[in-house]
Amino acid sequence: MEFLLQGQETQRLRFRNLHTTDFDSWLPFHQNQLIARYWTIQSPDPRVACQQWFEKTFYRYENRLGGMNALIEKKSSKLIGQCGLLIQEVDGVQELEIGYSIVPFYWGHGFATEAALKCKSFAFENRLAKSLISIIHIKNVPSIKVANHIGMRLDKSTIYKGNPVNIYRTTDAAQVD
Repeated sequence: MEFLLQGQETQRLRFRNLHTTDFDSWLPFHQNQLIARYWTIQSPDPRVACQQWFEKTFYRYENRLGGMNALIEKKSSKLIGQCGLLIQEVDGVQELEIGYSIVPFYWGHGFATEAALKCKSFAFENRLAKSLISIIHIKNVPSIKVANHIGMRLDKSTIYKGNPVNIYRTTDAAQVD
């Protein structure tokens, strides 16, 4: 199964694989203090955290575990965030997650919602899963709003990689038996 949305588009965004040359464009995401407070596994050094992100993304690509796609704003041709479908294990169950992260300068413009909706439709149209989740830190209100905007609802609370999270879920009514 192919979980990457390379070549897909929305009204304002183009999806492509992340490249090593995107490092400096993605670094501001890790320099924002709000990001560090949501995930305890992240290095306090923004450059190290960014490098770890890239390594994890490329590992996912190489091992067909989905991954975050670079989001390129069509108007400016700039990398403004990342969004994608990721195979995750939550409480011992393999799930398909919609992950989304936007460079702070571009917050509040609806890019995460737009990209996450594309991931949702792509996953269900290609029958990649009967349900999709998003793993969101319990205090990350902006990400919770995105999940709600794309039709996800709170499924459960748990601990994920040492962090208190809520699992938001949406199902594909066409695939429910």
